[in-house]
This record gives sequence, structure tokens and C-alpha cells, in this order.
Amino acid sequence: MLALKNLTLRRGTRALFENVTLTIFPGQKIGLTGANGSGKSSLFALLRGELHADAGDLELPAKWVVAHVAQETPAVARAALDYALDGDVELREVEAALAAAEAAHDGLRLAELHARFEAIGGWTARARAAQLLAGLGFTTAQLDRPVAEFSGGWRMRLNLARALMCRSDLLLLDEPTNHLDLDAVIWLEGWLAGYPGTLLLVSHDRDFLDNVVGAIAHIEQQGITLYSGNYEAFERQRAERLAQQQAAHEKQQREIAHLESYIARFRAKATKARQAQSRIKALGRMELIAAAHVDSPFGFAFRAPASLPHPLLSLDGCAVGYGATPLLERLTLDIQPGTRLGLLGPNGAGKSTLIKLLAGQLAPLAGQRREGQGLAIGYFAQHQMEALRPERSAVQHIQALSPSVSEQDIRDFLGGFDFRGDRALEPVAPFSGGEKARLALAILVWQRPNLLLLDEPTNHLDLEMRHALTLALQDFEGALIVVSHDRHLLRTCTDAFLIVGEGRARPFDGDLDDYRDWLAERARAAARRDDAERAPAEHSAAVRKEQKRLEAEARNRLAARRRPLERELATIERALDTLNAARTRIETALADPAAYAEANKAALKALLAEQAEVAKGLATQEERWLELQEELERLSE
Repeated sequence: MLALKNLTLRRGTRALFENVTLTIFPGQKIGLTGANGSGKSSLFALLRGELHADAGDLELPAKWVVAHVAQETPAVARAALDYALDGDVELREVEAALAAAEAAHDGLRLAELHARFEAIGGWTARARAAQLLAGLGFTTAQLDRPVAEFSGGWRMRLNLARALMCRSDLLLLDEPTNHLDLDAVIWLEGWLAGYPGTLLLVSHDRDFLDNVVGAIAHIEQQGITLYSGNYEAFERQRAERLAQQQAAHEKQQREIAHLESYIARFRAKATKARQAQSRIKALGRMELIAAAHVDSPFGFAFRAPASLPHPLLSLDGCAVGYGATPLLERLTLDIQPGTRLGLLGPNGAGKSTLIKLLAGQLAPLAGQRREGQGLAIGYFAQHQMEALRPERSAVQHIQALSPSVSEQDIRDFLGGFDFRGDRALEPVAPFSGGEKARLALAILVWQRPNLLLLDEPTNHLDLEMRHALTLALQDFEGALIVVSHDRHLLRTCTDAFLIVGEGRARPFDGDLDDYRDWLAERARAAARRDDAERAPAEHSAAVRKEQKRLEAEARNRLAARRRPLERELATIERALDTLNAARTRIETALADPAAYAEANKAALKALLAEQAEVAKGLATQEERWLELQEELERLSE
């Protein structure tokens, strides 16, 4: 297992973690959350061995293989498929050793290496790598293209494929969905569900977290708190915990005020000096409970549009593309105030191209694009961030749009996007990607659009800012058309979908769950076609039927062996939840100074005995949990 024991980690003079203790068991999938700068990336660097703890211990099994997504991709001439295959380091080592053994005519060594090659899935490695790349959006024609020919976003996908190709024990993923479209995000979700190792995931996509992880490790105030369940469960548990903490804080503050009042009144009186000194010591021994904070730094709303023409914009039989070749044809769309459309479809199908046509950045090759009188388009895409003037401040960007508005009004507005104090007056050149995205959105909101065209607006935004944007879009009075891989935003801010692909844009009759199922069925159909094309003529239906029967029998035997272990595991996990709740209750009770009063001596004794019993129960259950996990892993091998 992976364990942090009383670990302290500093960056310069700043402490990221202080005396952190955390245990992660093999096979757990954990989401890592916390504010920007709280230490998520530093924790990953610690696990990769790039940083070292200032105090305490990090226990990581020596034999564990750790995989992560590299942030840089060399512009090499190596083919994309081979680059992804390089992620399986042992496979490449065995291949090199095989070549050396063949050159040396060492038959015994060749036999050993071929056995190992088969054991690690060497014969199917190229097919697995091709499946990974296909899931991440690469076409068959792209597999042999050199890495150097791909753009930055596609190279990050190659790095992700390389990390997934590694047969790792611990997989570290830091914002893996940032450069993916929705189709690839849904595929990655499914792949991670079948990943047998331990996963630590940083993501600002709440739906992705909900569907992938079974626990949340939240970084806050130099500590890490582990919550069971997905992100939705974490939010509920944390809200309850913060409410309890706030109540305990307020109670303690009342007690402190009472003690300080007593000390102030009687410290100088000889008859009361001893009692006053006793209360001074009690204050010194008291461990202060911090006030709970859940305030978001973001809070903004779209101002009411100046007008709402009917229709805002219409397309009539339009074709659009680059040069003379149309990418999309026969586009007919009528956009009214209140229209809320999400665009679905694979990467490269034309979603961004359709957005550009609607925004007026591409002229139609055929048909008509008609604007309503008073149309005010708010268009957000990644190039809007690049269009920011690096020498200007956030305030100056807004002043350029509205010179007559006072600086204080602009600063008040920018405060809702967390540009406060001197930050609003500083040049944007050194801003992070998230800060630039927030400023680009602020500029868009300031202009009071009545038609919003958003192309991946949540890239670079953290969970708090995404939540604020979602709330603002829900109250927006105009029309909204959005491309996004953030399903939470799509679910809560749109009410209809268009599928863009195969040269058309068609209404999709269903929700995002239906779209996921539709994609899965298309993938199964494509796999069936590929199997049919590859199958030799002599591979008869009878042979296939017998093979399926044997495979089904093997699966049933394995399921029969796993079932009782899984039932026991579920029972233990419920027992652990009960014991952890009891531990929290006992610790809360022991934190109350009233528990140590003479009148409560018997209750305190009983509480301490219960604490010991709960600790013993937790140790026993956790040990059995680990044994069961190991048995299940052996069955899966």
C-alpha cells in the first residue's frame, strides 16, 4: 500500500503539508482535490521521486511501477503508434534483449525471453496501443504519422496514451481531460473503470470524478482528509463536516470569551488569583478549532442584454469549410432567445467550424446566414485568450471597451472573477492559463451579449470557477450554444443537442447518458466489422461459437470464485464506514472540554474504552480488507 506518515512538505518557506498521515490501498481510485496552489502537483512530484519530504515518511512499495503523463513531448520522427508503445518499458526491454539473443544465437535465452514476452502480452501490444489511440481520437491513418507533425493538444493525447500503455501499479493523472473532446472523455472513463492498479486523479470535471473514483482526498489547511465515495458524496460529507466544525468553533469561542472575562475581572484580586491562573493555563492548553470557510472567490452574473431580437440568428441551407471544400453542408438552424444547444460529436467533425460560422468568423460557402437586428454575439474560444494584450492589466482591458466607466466600478466587476487588489492592475503577461481564461470570460460578460457561443469554455478553469460559470449561464436571458467536454455544464445549462458529424448537424433525441450508449453501440458495431474483415475464411461460425462457449465457461468459473470474496469485501467496507463514523463521533466528544469535568468521569472512561475498541476493530477490518483485495488480484491475473 501507499502511506504518508506524519509527512511535512515545504516549497521554499511555505508549508504545503504539515504532519499528514494518509493510507491508500492497492486498487483504490482516489480523486485529489483542493484549491489551486494547495499542493496537488507537488504531491505527484513527491510520489514520482522528484521531491523529498522535509519530515515524516513516504512508504511506496519498491516494486511498484508508477506511470504519469509527461508535460513535454519531443518533436521526434517516431511514429505515433511506436511512441505510445514506448510507454511499456519492460516490453521494449524484452524486445531489445530478444534481438541481442538472436544475434548471439543463444537458444536458451531466446526461450526464456519468448516466455516473458508472451506473459506480458507482447503479441497483442500493438493492437492494445492502437485501441488506446483510437479511443483517444486518433484515426488509423494517423498511427504512422511522426509525433513531430501533431499539434500540442494531440501530443498531450499521445503522452496520455503512453502513460496508459504502461502496465503500472500506480497511475497519476493530472487533468487528463483538458485536451480531450467529450467522446474521448467518455472512452477514458470506461478505460479507467477497468484499470486494475491504484489511481490518483486530479480533475476539475465533476462528472468525470463522479464516474471514476471511489474516494476523494481533499487538501486543505496543510492537511489531507480522505472522504469515501465520489465527488458528489464528498461535497455532501464536507458540508456536514464544516457545519459541525463551525458549531464546535462557535462553542469554543464562547468558552474562550467566558474564560478571558473571568481572567480580566479577577486576575488582580488576591482571593481569586489562583482560579484566574488556572483558567490562564486552561486557555493555553486549549487546541483552537478553526472557523469553517466554504466561500467561493467567484460570483458574477450576465447583465441583461440590451435587446432580444426574434430570431437572433438563422442559417438556411448553409455549407461551411476551409477553402472551397465544405466540411458541413445543408445546415439549417433558427436561434431564438432561450435557445440552449450543446454540440456533440467526435474531434474534427466540425463543431468548432459550426461555431465559427455562427460567430461570423467563417463565411458560408453556400446558403444564407442572417442576423437579427440588435444581435450581440459573445464568442469564447481558446484564441480569445491569445488575443489578450500582455502589457495591459485586467482593468485596462475593460476600460478599452468602456472608457467612460469608473475604475472602481470595473474593479468591483472584476472582483467577481477573483481579480482583486493589485492583481486587477498587473499586466496579464505572467498570468496562468486559468487566470487568462477568467479574464477572457469577464470581457465577454461585460459586453452584454444576447447570443453566447462557447467553445470549450471550462478548459483551465477550476471547480469553483466552473460552478460560478454554470450558475451564471443558468440565469442568462439570451441564447446559448456550447461545445464542451464538461458534462455537468452541458447537463445543467443546455436543453437540446445537435450531433455534428459526417458532414451534417442533426438533432439528437436523448440526453448525455443516451449519447454515451450511442457511442458504445457504434464502437461495438465498428469492432464487429473489423473482426469480420480480419477473420480468415476457414474461421467458421461453429468454431466461433465453441470459442465463445469456452470463454463464457471460464468467465463463469472466475465469477463463482470472486463472488463470495466480493460479498465479504462489501460487508467489510460497510463495517469500516460504521467504525469511521464512530471514531469521528468519539473524537468530537473528546474534543469537548466538558468531557473532562469531574462529573463526567465515568462517561469519559467509557468513551476512552470505546475509542480503544473502535481502533482495534478498524485495524482488524483493514487487515482483512487488504487480504481480500490481494486474493481478488490473484484471481484476475
